[in-house]
Amino acid sequence: MKTERYASLACTLLALGLLAACHAQPPQVLGTVEFDRITLPAPAAEHIVTIDVREGQYVPAGTRIMQLETTRTQAALDTAKADVQQQQQALLELEHGPREEQIRQARANLVGAQAEARDANAYYQRLAALARQQFVSAADLDRAKAAAGNADATVAADRAMLDQLVNGSRAEDIAQARAAVAAAMATAASRSVDLEKLDLTAPRDVRVDSLPYKLGDQAQPGTPLVILLASDTPYARVYVPAALRPSVKVGDAAVITLHDGKHQFQGKVRMIRSEPTFTPYFALSGDDATRLSYLAEIALGQDAKDLPQGFPVSAVFPGKQANE
Repeated sequence: MKTERYASLACTLLALGLLAACHAQPPQVLGTVEFDRITLPAPAAEHIVTIDVREGQYVPAGTRIMQLETTRTQAALDTAKADVQQQQQALLELEHGPREEQIRQARANLVGAQAEARDANAYYQRLAALARQQFVSAADLDRAKAAAGNADATVAADRAMLDQLVNGSRAEDIAQARAAVAAAMATAASRSVDLEKLDLTAPRDVRVDSLPYKLGDQAQPGTPLVILLASDTPYARVYVPAALRPSVKVGDAAVITLHDGKHQFQGKVRMIRSEPTFTPYFALSGDDATRLSYLAEIALGQDAKDLPQGFPVSAVFPGKQANE
């Protein structure tokens, strides 16, 4: 009886073992730990005067990272501000109109021109009477006539100048002056932004990944001065095989395991491509080497922010099975 009981128990354990072996494990995909990469380029060809962080340091948003020399940009800003003041004063002059002293001076000039014109015309009339009696030459008469005409023209010009001062500034001139003020203010604002850019600050919570330049270096505009990793957005970049792609959706849960197999992290799929992509060699194994793969990103929590960039990981999607 004992022998039969042991045989029955062995059969039962064997059956359970076979069932466990037949139970399919969730398919595993491979990838690496990544962070959103932020590059701070050189805004101008200026020397680095201070570096306030070190590589690997966590920096909260708004913290100064690096300071470039500001002498040249500050001078350009001062010049732009002075131009704004000049244009504003020119606008005020047009809006206030001419001074009373200028109007009185214009009236006096007109009175003087009118007196000279009367004298010139009287002299011409006297010469004209003498010319009819042939007591003066024709040349003298012509010169007197020209002088009288010039005097009349001067009167007309002085009268027009007085009218212009009395009527004040034209609306079009004031509009142009206001536009000049706006342009000068825009230039000053642009110079102010240029000055602020020389003070490089963290745009968000980051970890300093690389400082390619040292204190005193001068980089060309556009050259990366600081390379940052967004510490608040760790994620795993994995390559999902085509057989598993139909069952993986944005928002699905995933379990990320480090390459050492000792640490696991919970995550959610935040993106998966609809088009197949190139698959790196480390993600190819077995039959996967002949299949298409789709790039996916799995968002991780703050507990993964200390992981190194590019560290290899594997991921499983609980409850998801590959299509045969």
